[in-house]
Amino acid sequence: MKYVAIILLFVVVVAVAYGSLSSLNEKERVRRYDDSIHNELSILEEKISHLEQQGKKSFPDVKFLTYKDRKRILISGGAGFVGSHLVDRLMLAGHEVTVVDNFFTGRKRNVEHWIGHENFELLHHDIVNPLFIEVDQIYHLASPASPPNYMYNPIKTIKTNTIGTINMLGLAKRVRGRLLLASTSEVYGDPEVHPQTEDYWGHVNPIGPRACYDEGKRVAETMCYAYHKQDKLEVRVARIFNTFGPRMHMNDGRVVSNFILQALQNESITVYGDGSQTRSFQYVSDLVDGLIKLMNSNYSQPVNLGNPEEHTIMDFARIIKNLVGGSSKVEKRTAMEDDPRRRRPDITRAKKYLDWEPKVQMLTGINRTIEYFKNELRRSHHSQRNFHAPELGFL
Repeated sequence: MKYVAIILLFVVVVAVAYGSLSSLNEKERVRRYDDSIHNELSILEEKISHLEQQGKKSFPDVKFLTYKDRKRILISGGAGFVGSHLVDRLMLAGHEVTVVDNFFTGRKRNVEHWIGHENFELLHHDIVNPLFIEVDQIYHLASPASPPNYMYNPIKTIKTNTIGTINMLGLAKRVRGRLLLASTSEVYGDPEVHPQTEDYWGHVNPIGPRACYDEGKRVAETMCYAYHKQDKLEVRVARIFNTFGPRMHMNDGRVVSNFILQALQNESITVYGDGSQTRSFQYVSDLVDGLIKLMNSNYSQPVNLGNPEEHTIMDFARIIKNLVGGSSKVEKRTAMEDDPRRRRPDITRAKKYLDWEPKVQMLTGINRTIEYFKNELRRSHHSQRNFHAPELGFL
């Protein structure tokens, strides 16, 4: 019995010792397992943080405005050439900007650098249909503006400038806001007065190929002043002359984009007619300055916004050819129907009431536009961005 008791005691001791050892081993395994999980989590957190930093969008520095100074601003056609530059300026100034565009001629990538900013909103909407939002100011820029675009769908052009303008005026009336209409020098048609003052009534063919745009803008002006007279609505009307700059659509058919694109590709620079017809070209940053000054002024009559420096189309073709270089030749083609013979703004009114006149030298603006078009031609994939950073204009 004594030996049995000793053996049993030995077994118990061994069992206890083994149990204790197993318990220690189990704790060690748990500890090591916990350490492994913590290490894995730390690695994942670092990876997530790195990815978040990579995907985090940075925006240009925007001025902070208090609620008293910050305006809610709607820009119809804000994804277009001029509209996108206006968006840049108003965003940098600290305002809340809503862009509405149906992307008929506008492009999302013109304003993509603001998407995600707390002060910016982009609405895919056609203003031929009513829009109900709350705003303080409306810049009504929506409309095809180059001949190939508005001639492609003249009915759509007429609807945008009539029904669309009525909808924007109705919105301004409801919210008691102020509306600026982006009208055009085309309201003067093929002018019999030179240079053109705002008092000139124009010389327009109401059934010609340009009529959908010319007459559409003329009736848009009429509606603005009807609302002003009947409902005391605050309206501003800018008659915009030829404008150029980065973000122009390469195939919009305008003089500047046509000539630059043809010269860069060593194609013939096509001049319609004998080339003696004249135009006045302003850089887009100057136009944006004028639009903002007009909107915030106390002057309600139409104002010409353009560059009074006049050039023949032939001279302009030679200027582009010399700046770009290459082997392009200037080629004359049959004149376009109802193409204005002379176009030059009288900006006396803008100088007097807005203290505005163009500042950017034409050659400076053209060189920046050429550089933009060069970058555009280099693109072969969506990932290759031709980003034109917001600019404050040339002083």
